[in-house]
Amino acid sequence: MKNIVVITGASSGFGELFALQLDAKLKSIDEYWLVARSTDKMQEIAKAMSTPCRILSYDLTKEQAVKDVIKAVEREVDNCYDELSIKMLINSAGYGKLGEFVYADDKDVSGMIDLNIRALTCLTKGLLPYMGNNSRIINIASAAAFLPQPEFAEYASTKAYVLSFSRALNSELQKYGISVLAVCPGPASTNFFTIAEGNGKMPWYKKMFMVDPKKVVDKAIHDSINKYEVSVYSFPMKGLRIISKLIPHSLMLRMMNRK
Repeated sequence: MKNIVVITGASSGFGELFALQLDAKLKSIDEYWLVARSTDKMQEIAKAMSTPCRILSYDLTKEQAVKDVIKAVEREVDNCYDELSIKMLINSAGYGKLGEFVYADDKDVSGMIDLNIRALTCLTKGLLPYMGNNSRIINIASAAAFLPQPEFAEYASTKAYVLSFSRALNSELQKYGISVLAVCPGPASTNFFTIAEGNGKMPWYKKMFMVDPKKVVDKAIHDSINKYEVSVYSFPMKGLRIISKLIPHSLMLRMMNRK
């Protein structure tokens, strides 16, 4: 049996950290498949890992790219002398842009939907046939999924989808021994906000709650091993999740809209 791990968004941020931390923790994986646009960055990451890596340079905002990744797995199954099993699929690719929706660039709006929702969903659907008992899916959602977010409307909405999709899928796949975890980090020290602030400025209160992304990933791996359905790092984000269930969203939106 050839056991592989597929990681999207693997050239930086959470995707890179998952690759490095899993490589250090798991001894039963034969190969990591790293998927992202930047070949050079993935090659650097692969050099730092002890397990062999396969580099797949694709822009997953493109529908054909998602199909090509699935086809690459199908070819490997056909050519593999032994059975192939995807032990972990980590959907880490995603991005967001701050700013009012009315001023948002059309390409950014469609890009967030294509990457955060369509690519994640279609890739999961295409790779599920190669997953089995004790396999894991980890989807990177966000604490933004807990409630609507003015000036972050598109991104928060896509992550609300990821959270809902992951929880429902986790329930569906239990009978196959496959668990699905939605990771809901708050602000973390990655390059996310460098991209996000292209159209707006990150609210000051988000900077107050910035956390170490390594700790987010470490908790996510722990929670996935224990077959939790949602992973939330840091007390402020756990508090936000509770508050978002207790206080009507209409009231919270009025509070957020105060200047």
